[in-house]
Amino acid sequence: MDINTFNARAQAIRERYHALEIKQNGQPWSVEQDALAFLTDAALVGRLVMDKEESWPTSQTETSLAYKMGETIWWLASIAEAESIDLATAMEDFLRSREEHLGL
Repeated sequence: MDINTFNARAQAIRERYHALEIKQNGQPWSVEQDALAFLTDAALVGRLVMDKEESWPTSQTETSLAYKMGETIWWLASIAEAESIDLATAMEDFLRSREEHLGL
């Protein structure tokens, strides 16, 4: 899937969640709340990796590592959109910077 298709799908999902948040809480989550949700899911990625490497056993079986990684990437896309950051440009800039730094 290309980045533009990914971003469009990610934003459609986020908009639907905003509608649910308004229904449940009277307002959509702020970008700060989205960032905290991202951090929570990123921590779960760490725990799932530790479980896979058998250094931190967990009873959590309803979510796979791949699914949780996909969710954290989705959160990053949502936060980038909220902060008017072009995700493709941000990724390209980061990769170019590291490649130059490492002489690739």
